[in-house]
Amino acid sequence: MTSKFGLYVHIPYCLQICTYCDFVKFESRDLPPHSDYISLLKRELKTRARAFGSRELTSIYFGGGTPSLFSPAEILSILEAVAIEGFTLASDAEVTLEINPGTITEGSLDEFLGLGVTRFSVGAQTFDEDLLKITGRKHSVADTLATLKMLAERKTNYSFDLLFGLPGQRIDGVKRDVRRALEFSPSHLSAYNLTVPAKHALNSGRASDDEQAEMFELIETELAAKGIFRYEVSNFAKPGFESCHNTLYWSDLPYWGLGIGSHSYVPRGDDALESSATPWGVRFWNPPTIAAYRAELEKVEGARFWSSLSKDRFEKLELNEALTDFCHTALRSQTGLELARVEAKFGPTLGKAVRVRLDDPKLKEFLQHRQGSFALTKRGQAMADRVFETMTFLKDEILEKT
Repeated sequence: MTSKFGLYVHIPYCLQICTYCDFVKFESRDLPPHSDYISLLKRELKTRARAFGSRELTSIYFGGGTPSLFSPAEILSILEAVAIEGFTLASDAEVTLEINPGTITEGSLDEFLGLGVTRFSVGAQTFDEDLLKITGRKHSVADTLATLKMLAERKTNYSFDLLFGLPGQRIDGVKRDVRRALEFSPSHLSAYNLTVPAKHALNSGRASDDEQAEMFELIETELAAKGIFRYEVSNFAKPGFESCHNTLYWSDLPYWGLGIGSHSYVPRGDDALESSATPWGVRFWNPPTIAAYRAELEKVEGARFWSSLSKDRFEKLELNEALTDFCHTALRSQTGLELARVEAKFGPTLGKAVRVRLDDPKLKEFLQHRQGSFALTKRGQAMADRVFETMTFLKDEILEKT
């Protein structure tokens, strides 16, 4: 069994539906009371936890939606249910709670800290009042400043979400945003370029692709000057403050997602798998509505419960899919794709096949080679899709080499 294991808990309740967001979420008025949803989470834990065995959790991540709309007592009840089902927390476990500005008070923040939350992720996005309105955010800049002040005064470990490439936004505006965030000394910052479909209204009036790339480079430069360094394509942290939970996603490690729409992954070699039946791991995900989630919990449970899920929500990975996923996720991190790890999991023949693609002249300006690993260059970070396309392996291509 792998030594690291994370639990993701999805809280889909929102004050508003942001115009750019594609996560599974609903306005609170369209969902059942918190207590009903918590009961469903507890049922999922009770009926499916034994599939994973008694485990030590290295991370728990409450994401959304807006988890900070739940009271400290409600979050505590979920944590207690996790413990009841046999999961323990590592001594250095990271417990993250996503919060939106204006949804916590000094009292609730102290309670969250008291019940064991060790990290907060602040969905602030921008300090520009007009841009907040365009994106459908209900919080104000004043709300953001008040929330950051509370977090900074308590010297908490928190991350700041920064959205850039917004309609009408230019590089000076991005500089103001990042410098304003740095005034509060965050230990972590996630910078996301606005991504919406081509005909989406938010695409109107945006800066050119080249200027958006300059925005990203500016953010990296400003953060590095304050000792906050990139460790993944969109994530920056002070040394030692990288997100433990998100690192699971990029390191081929297992995680279990609770709640509607949540995704899970169990890799090859994990004791939760029957290696003969699923030699390269499995991915599975919950239905995206309360009604379907509730109905499924009534009939799908027990060890290897994922094998009873509908075919559109369960994926038994083929060798080529596992290799592709391994390459893509590793390349997202600053550590990069380590050839020794490729060979350890997939064997020397496929290790060589990966190396051939990494050495493709078309990728020369996008990749840098250092001490047995390949990582994206700054140019490669901006053009990562081209790299991922080359590092995608088809089933027929793998069969030729095995």
